[in-house]
Amino acid sequence: MQYNFYFKIKDLHKHIVFSYFGKTKGTKPVITCLKTLLIVYSFVFWITGAILLAVGVWGKLMLGPYISLIADNSTNAPYVLIGTGTVIIVFGLFGCFATCRGSPWMLKLYAMFLSLIFLAELVAGISGFVFRHEIKGTFHRTYTDAVLNYNAVDEASRAVDNLQHRLRCCGVYNYTSWFASVYYRSNGIPASCCFNSSDCNPDDLRNATIAPSKVYHQGCYELVTSFMETNMAIIAGVTFGIAFSQLIGMLLACCLSRIITANQYEMV
Repeated sequence: MQYNFYFKIKDLHKHIVFSYFGKTKGTKPVITCLKTLLIVYSFVFWITGAILLAVGVWGKLMLGPYISLIADNSTNAPYVLIGTGTVIIVFGLFGCFATCRGSPWMLKLYAMFLSLIFLAELVAGISGFVFRHEIKGTFHRTYTDAVLNYNAVDEASRAVDNLQHRLRCCGVYNYTSWFASVYYRSNGIPASCCFNSSDCNPDDLRNATIAPSKVYHQGCYELVTSFMETNMAIIAGVTFGIAFSQLIGMLLACCLSRIITANQYEMV
């Protein structure tokens, strides 16, 4: 009887060992595949953060004056991009570390972060598309105020000059918008409206008859808003595409965490 009991215990042990190692051997390629996909995704996610960081720095250095014309508090936009890019870079590296480590709780934390990024990007994309008319109205108000109170010295005036010179436009709707500004009474239309800087006499710019032949006729408001309307669908599509790409990372992280937990897999 003891002999039979010994063989039953031995057979049971063989069955447990075979079941465990057989199961591990079958799931190890799946885990390796998921890890590879998640590392590739995390690297792409990291690159996205680096691009946002670069755009934020570039926007702060190059587009600060233009952004101030869109809204009074929109100068924080570059800082938002810089902060978002930095956070994505940090968590992208964290995602790579969690994947290589094979830690279930780290993978779950990474998936939770991706879900928060997904919600934030989704809300930002919907808000930008829904409130695009409000953005246009705000730009019209701030740009009109900048034209009416133009003095060629302050930040808003320099932003107007840069906008008119680079976009080849003049005034809000056209050059006649300048007739109501305080600057026109003594100085005429600003030289930034001239399409030929070598033929831009201040006396001609004060003459309402001669000035139209020296300056751009297209208004800056129409030019900027038409660009916004034309590209809004593209911008919204890119934003939603980036947002929904987070679902892929969430799915990979959750699946990998679940499989590792179920099989008690440890990366040595």
